[in-house]
Amino acid sequence: MQQTPQKTLDPQTVMQQLQAWAHELGFSQIGVADIDLSSAEAGLLAWLQAGFHGSMHYMASHGLKRARPAELVPGTLRVLTARMDYLPGSLGPDWRRLEWQGLGDPLRAQVSLYARGRDYHKVLRQRLQQLADRLGQLLGPFGHRVFTDSAPVLEVELASRSGLGWRGKHTLTLARDAGSMFFLGEIYVDLPLPLSAANSGHCGQCQACLEVCPTQAIVEPYRVDARRCISYLTIEHDGAIPVELRPLMGNRIYGCDDCQLVCPWNKFARRSPVPDFDTREHLSAPGLLQLWSWTEAEFLRRTEGSAIRRIGHWRWRRNLAVAMGNALRQDLAPTDRRALLAALEAVLPGADEVLAEHLRWACTPSIPSTSASPA
Repeated sequence: MQQTPQKTLDPQTVMQQLQAWAHELGFSQIGVADIDLSSAEAGLLAWLQAGFHGSMHYMASHGLKRARPAELVPGTLRVLTARMDYLPGSLGPDWRRLEWQGLGDPLRAQVSLYARGRDYHKVLRQRLQQLADRLGQLLGPFGHRVFTDSAPVLEVELASRSGLGWRGKHTLTLARDAGSMFFLGEIYVDLPLPLSAANSGHCGQCQACLEVCPTQAIVEPYRVDARRCISYLTIEHDGAIPVELRPLMGNRIYGCDDCQLVCPWNKFARRSPVPDFDTREHLSAPGLLQLWSWTEAEFLRRTEGSAIRRIGHWRWRRNLAVAMGNALRQDLAPTDRRALLAALEAVLPGADEVLAEHLRWACTPSIPSTSASPA
């Protein structure tokens, strides 16, 4: 980090100015957290030792650096946290009912709400850097680094300690006035900014997220086994999806919102003022066959600037094959059944071994497969 600035201003004045700039840039709220996260280290180690991170080896390779901001970025004194809502502005008041409705349509492909627009990494990182630049203009040069789900950072812990919300039982950040449908970002700074007050939890006795999880990935309150999580399976996991989990995935082809849809606090979820998160036309209630028809070139073109592109065409097809197999396990019209089978069988001859296994599983719903390895 660079040296701290020489210019001094009243800290509260600085925070008020930062909050105003943050709102201009599309952030709903900012806060400031201390860098002493030592009380979170035991929980992080226990989660890693249980293997709940699955094949996300980077989670383990960084060790406790995730809970030690000053080791990740030497010189860090505070972490400026930011929240940006992501619900598309076009969603009506009954958006949760419509999402459940989509999950009940076996021929529809369900994409997590956060991924239907522009890649949040790009949007938040750029705007966080603009916020840091403005602070530098106000105070002079200062040391900082911007993060958006891009480094070993305990985002939810920092958000909770800085007053953006509390850790819900599904492990996501919850806010009383905004639910959980928002992104988090951080700026590590070498400035002694005034700390924000932490939030207390307000989940009470509610168990809705644990009960609704299709794969029971929330193994206990505040602990998720990523190896069972549909978001992990469809996005992070590169390989065969465990056979026993495939029927539970339904038509979810990228991510899963169930624990958020059922959460009572999300009746307060806010629409985003940022047009980047508006739903792309081809991801508005898309059909499985519609998305299956994309060639790799078309996939790359249609997902340009989207978080979806990172999984690549192969995983995209693997996920779609599972969803199509689940549709074939439903009571479909004969024409729909024939169309799904024909689409899957047409790809089978040129598929690699792992994808071919998923295709065969999808095409033969009465014959269980045993070749998939656990996540």
